[in-house]
Amino acid sequence: MQRRFVLLGLSLLPISWGGSVQAQVVPAVISFGDSTIDVGNNNYLPGAVFKANYAPYGKNFRGHKATGRFSDGKIVTDVTSETLGFEGYAPPYLSPLASGKNLLAGANFGSAASSYDDDTAALYDAITLSQQLKYYKEYQSKLAAVAGRRGARSILAEALYVVSTGTGDFLQNYYHNASLSARYDVNRYCDHLVAIFSGFTDELYKLGARRIGVTSMPPLGCLPASIRLYGKGRSGCVRRLNSDAETFNRKLNATVEALVKRHDGLKVAVFDIYTPLRELSEKPAAQGFSEARKTCCRTGKAGTRVYLCDPATAVGMCRNASSYVYFDGVHPSEAANLVIADSMVSAGIGLLT
Repeated sequence: MQRRFVLLGLSLLPISWGGSVQAQVVPAVISFGDSTIDVGNNNYLPGAVFKANYAPYGKNFRGHKATGRFSDGKIVTDVTSETLGFEGYAPPYLSPLASGKNLLAGANFGSAASSYDDDTAALYDAITLSQQLKYYKEYQSKLAAVAGRRGARSILAEALYVVSTGTGDFLQNYYHNASLSARYDVNRYCDHLVAIFSGFTDELYKLGARRIGVTSMPPLGCLPASIRLYGKGRSGCVRRLNSDAETFNRKLNATVEALVKRHDGLKVAVFDIYTPLRELSEKPAAQGFSEARKTCCRTGKAGTRVYLCDPATAVGMCRNASSYVYFDGVHPSEAANLVIADSMVSAGIGLLT
């Protein structure tokens, strides 16, 4: 019922561009980040370690085929785009489809294993956040060629920008990088990461962005892969990892407040995914789920495969993904993404008014 009220509220917020009222609440959605929003960019990177271009990924998506999304179906940004009135989704920026009129609805630069720190992304041959920003500048020029300079400026100023990353900085770098953890304690490492976000936002602002939503850190200790790697044989969430995520989130909230004060006309909202995902992980039955510890697909047993579905056992997925909170070792199912998207949309209303 809550989501219906959110949808109704958004439907009453049409915007005007080019003299006509558009069906979308915003003209475009522009996304930066990691596997939580990657819709297939890594499919075009031969050396990328993390890809979701094989079954059972995409089992419940359009066409029932893997697209590069790390879920059985829609990811959170897909749901958010639909809520905002879009009939389709921005294609991966590296795809040939990211051209012409398709650019009018936005761009998706997300790359699995990308992170705030470019050094983390480089470990896995992902598109670094710095490179994603360069692609965005390139996108601006391409958009101007399609919509004209004035039209492009209007789209870019009114667009919703989504930044979703950071999990990899901890799970794929800090927690098993002895030299990094020796250089930074958790508190200082969080300072390091939010400083990168602050600088990234400064650059987006200079380039015309005015509405930015950034996701919080998820409950790192509740992810099935984390419990398997750091749970010491216990089945509950790993308290230490959740505490690290909470530390980061406090600093992120403070940084967002400072950014809004520093930049005239800038709106930034924190999309809290920590709270809904932790609630789903600890009390799945309350939201209609039956499983929050096991993953729907069979994950690998070593190395990076503990995070992802094992391609060797593609047929070994659960019968009903909608009853599982997690599809693989770190990514929610489409059903869980629907719940998380409610929280994001609710937090984002302030960006649209």
